[in-house]
Amino acid sequence: MSDTATSVSAVAGEGPPGFAKDELQGCREAQWKLRHITLAGLSWACEPGVHENTPTLLVHGWLDNSLSFARLAPDVARLGPVHAIDLAGHGHSGHRPEGQSYQLMDYVADLAELVERYFQETADGCVNLVGHSLGGIVCALYAATFPERVRQLVMIDSLGAISRPASETVSQLRKAIKKRISGSGMPPVYPDIAAAARAREGGLSPLSREAALILSPRNLTSVEEGYVWRTDPRLRHPSPLMMTEEQVLATLEAIEAPTLFIRADAGLLSYRKDLDARAGAIARLQTVRVPGGHHCHLDGETAPVADAVVQFLEGE
Repeated sequence: MSDTATSVSAVAGEGPPGFAKDELQGCREAQWKLRHITLAGLSWACEPGVHENTPTLLVHGWLDNSLSFARLAPDVARLGPVHAIDLAGHGHSGHRPEGQSYQLMDYVADLAELVERYFQETADGCVNLVGHSLGGIVCALYAATFPERVRQLVMIDSLGAISRPASETVSQLRKAIKKRISGSGMPPVYPDIAAAARAREGGLSPLSREAALILSPRNLTSVEEGYVWRTDPRLRHPSPLMMTEEQVLATLEAIEAPTLFIRADAGLLSYRKDLDARAGAIARLQTVRVPGGHHCHLDGETAPVADAVVQFLEGE
């Protein structure tokens, strides 16, 4: 594995006071070169007695980055090696080439190549996967496709891919192509990181001021006038093809690993009444309800999430 050691303060960016010292102690920058892209991320040091245990890969949500796991990773690192991945187009990872877009299945292919190239050091060649939101979807699809590589799976406020009825196939394709032709607008420029973090506080999954300051710096790059998002603007383009609910259920049925679904009381799935079929499709599923919103592992009181994840991973 290709690693680049970096000071804790550089990793943390301009997070809130005390954050770098407390949450990122022993954390280092890492890079993993794949055939067509280089992924970046953060690796947490583990105790010598557990360094040969199953590695745990942490995969963040849409428009987030590996610092999404800044508060969870140190607890998981007590069990073995921990690596949080910046998905393509996010954080410090590379962007897709011009003319390509960000397809869900390409994230799954990236994860598959990453595991095959860099995480085969254990006797059985397995990894643990912890995914939040989009990361949970990617991890679930990988676990379904390569069950022999996954020891345990955790999904945080995530339970399978977003689906659309087959009747919407053409309209979805039209919307995606029109956006691809029109392209992305000019990115906003912020005078400082604090201003960008304030913008990140709102949106589909709101964050507290503190959580936004933790997450935002890794998704920013400096320009002459201030800061712009370094995340690829094509991440906001519509997907040209969505899975149907029947396809989603088929992928969940193919998961063989023991699986934990962490459902946040005020998360994006909290008001969904149609998740019973999805939960029932996973043969070895445990569900734990925790307080908090969509970023329950990062924002607010995160101990319930950490406790649930550690107990689950320790239990096998």
